[in-house]
Amino acid sequence: MKNSLSYDDVLLVPQYSDIESRSEIDLTTDMGNGLVLSLPIISSPMDTISESSMVSEMNRFGATGIIHRYNSIQEQCDLIKVINNKRNVGAAIGISGNSIARAAAALDSGATFLCVDVAHGHHIKMKKTLETLRNEFGDHVHLMAGNVATLQGINDLSDWGADSVRCNIGGGSICSTRIQTGHGVPGLETIFECAKTDRDVRIIADGGIKNSGDIVKAFAAGADAVMCGSLFAGTTESPGEIFEESSGTKWKVYRGMASKEAQISWKGDYSSYEGVSTRVPFRGSIKNILSDLERGIRSGLSYSGARTITELATKAEFI
Repeated sequence: MKNSLSYDDVLLVPQYSDIESRSEIDLTTDMGNGLVLSLPIISSPMDTISESSMVSEMNRFGATGIIHRYNSIQEQCDLIKVINNKRNVGAAIGISGNSIARAAAALDSGATFLCVDVAHGHHIKMKKTLETLRNEFGDHVHLMAGNVATLQGINDLSDWGADSVRCNIGGGSICSTRIQTGHGVPGLETIFECAKTDRDVRIIADGGIKNSGDIVKAFAAGADAVMCGSLFAGTTESPGEIFEESSGTKWKVYRGMASKEAQISWKGDYSSYEGVSTRVPFRGSIKNILSDLERGIRSGLSYSGARTITELATKAEFI
């Protein structure tokens, strides 16, 4: 049995830096096939995280988000149309039912990339869906897929047609996959493993990221971008009502999409559940969080004397 590392197990060793200003640092990341991010952070396709307001604000920072799929095709398309089509906007689809029709409608409505959104992405249905999407829409559409936790997983999804892959299983704050199924790999270990790939595929660290330091560690381990849910929960731009208690405390609901509550909400029933629903304090606008994250990431790269994310990955020394 091998030992594995999570984000809290390691730090990065400070190194000599000749960076005189953090403005010298360029966080721009080419995710492949037309998706370029100047701040490589993606909001998760969850119904309490990513709708029009969230994705629009993410875009203003050079980041992006994915409109969730827990709605009708028309409802998802209406959310996409609100966003300036000159911006990056992703649309989530599943691996069964109306997934191809949803993909076609989303692209017609202005989506600039698709995200095949499945809890266990290393699966025969993922293979069939990615191959069908490539046949239907050609090679010019960026296909994001996941989730996987192994080198074989990212290699296979790349071979099946994915341009980028969400890497991590069970590491999110409201995900209970590891409790319900006994399966998973620590988040940072997943990135170390997936970064060994020899495929032309981008790695998205997805789940378990709590702060800008974790994002820097993910980049240092080989991730090209990160996907976040809990970091953006409870904000003005996240979907859902703001509740206020008699004490004046304000909060919003945040739930995993495999939770009982989420499944009942969008399909009227639930099967196995691998998520929970909780409430989080109201945190104000996402722009304050994104500003803090960007500052922290730039500072993190400067501590390793790195001007780009690629340079960080080559210079980083973990301890």
